[in-house]
Amino acid sequence: MLRDYEFWFVVGSQFLYGPEVLETVAARAQEMTDKLNATGNLPCRLVYKVTAKTNQEITEVVREANHDPKCAGIITWCHTFSPSKMWINGFVDLQKPYCHFATQYNRSIPNEEIDMDFMNLNQAAHGDREHGFIAARLRMPRKVIAGYWEDEDVQKRIGSWMRAAVGVMFSKSLKVMRFGDNMREVAVTEGDKVEVQIKLGWQVNTWPVGKLVDTMNAVTEEEIDALMETYRSEYTFNTDDIETVRYQAREEIAMKKMMDAEGCKAFSNTFQDLYGMKQLPGLASQHLMAQGYGYGGEGDWKVSAMTAIMKAMSEGMTGGTAFMEDYTYNLDPDAKYSLGAHMLEVCPSVAAEKPRIEVHPLGIGDREPPARLVFEGHAGPAIVVSLVDMGGRLRLIVQDIEAVKPILPMPNLPVARVMWKAFPNLTTGVECWIAAGGAHHTVLSYDVTAEQMKDWARMMDIEFVHITKDTTAESMEQQLFLNDLAWKLK
Repeated sequence: MLRDYEFWFVVGSQFLYGPEVLETVAARAQEMTDKLNATGNLPCRLVYKVTAKTNQEITEVVREANHDPKCAGIITWCHTFSPSKMWINGFVDLQKPYCHFATQYNRSIPNEEIDMDFMNLNQAAHGDREHGFIAARLRMPRKVIAGYWEDEDVQKRIGSWMRAAVGVMFSKSLKVMRFGDNMREVAVTEGDKVEVQIKLGWQVNTWPVGKLVDTMNAVTEEEIDALMETYRSEYTFNTDDIETVRYQAREEIAMKKMMDAEGCKAFSNTFQDLYGMKQLPGLASQHLMAQGYGYGGEGDWKVSAMTAIMKAMSEGMTGGTAFMEDYTYNLDPDAKYSLGAHMLEVCPSVAAEKPRIEVHPLGIGDREPPARLVFEGHAGPAIVVSLVDMGGRLRLIVQDIEAVKPILPMPNLPVARVMWKAFPNLTTGVECWIAAGGAHHTVLSYDVTAEQMKDWARMMDIEFVHITKDTTAESMEQQLFLNDLAWKLK
């Protein structure tokens, strides 16, 4: 999917410097574009579009970008001085993510060569500050990246922002298929679907479980046989109950058919609405997530959508992104950890070793024991993310964590699980999470970063809360208070 998008490089200048300077600027902009694309540090193609010199040129390229489905954002740079009033109309119209790249063509000041001709041509320090003012004046959501364009860390920052911008494009066209409604009496899985579509673009609708059952009944044995071969190649069978596994394959095939027919990339269900089904989808949901679909348990369509978005943002990366739930804590003074899991549905992309297919009683939902993938998550830095509806606005909460190899083998726990150290520490992190209204469902990702989620939230114009190694309960309380004031003024 990343390869389907491109970003437009728009360079600012003006006619004051004469045609030779403008030709040089255009040539350098194309050179920079070609070299940046060749580095391998950008996940999407950069396209040099224009050296813009007038209000009309800027407005035209912005309107073109707005209506081009391949364009996922605009990156601007002012090689020379570009008077910022000429950018107003274009910026007011801009509907795509925007990054201001503050760089310059030359790395160093050339001692012997610098003269007024050099100064007139190389005015990025001058031009980018003028350019930056008007975006600040317009209160535009934007990413500012400063540094030399040939430096790897700068290129990777641009690449990281590109992934967040692709997350915006994916969000704007996302459809979520709800099989039934939310789990009864659960507060945090509720939300304003109309507001979410206005703000984030999601189309969230319900399909009856009966329709799913009809589709399941139409699945052929040959289709199930083919998917069973896929299961055997990707997972270890730790069960002789093949018919139960085949039933999960039937569920997966049916859910995928329904989602693909409607263009949906995320889904939710609940064990309280399984009418006509023998099993709650476990392995079926896990394998769909491994293919990039988002999932939310208990009818949680918000976490389902966020899982799909973060999987899209991290395409091609190998750490993994998964639907997750905080289950229980280890509160020993010297070993404070969270244990994340779910009844069945944790994505195998986060597994440390080859997942095992097992069949065990569920203990809830009044259905047959379902097949599921059992594994431990791998160690490494990660984040957990929650999107909640605060009534009148959406809040995105991100917490930094460090996943660890589980400190206990837990031989009788037949579910996939991940254990982690929460920052700043377990108890302070819990206090801050609860104070912010964070849900029990999250998206855990080893690939997507907190900065990318902050960029995504800024582009979507929603509130962002970040719990880090430096966060205290007092600083969180103050941040939430100030956020409330700021968002009431919006």
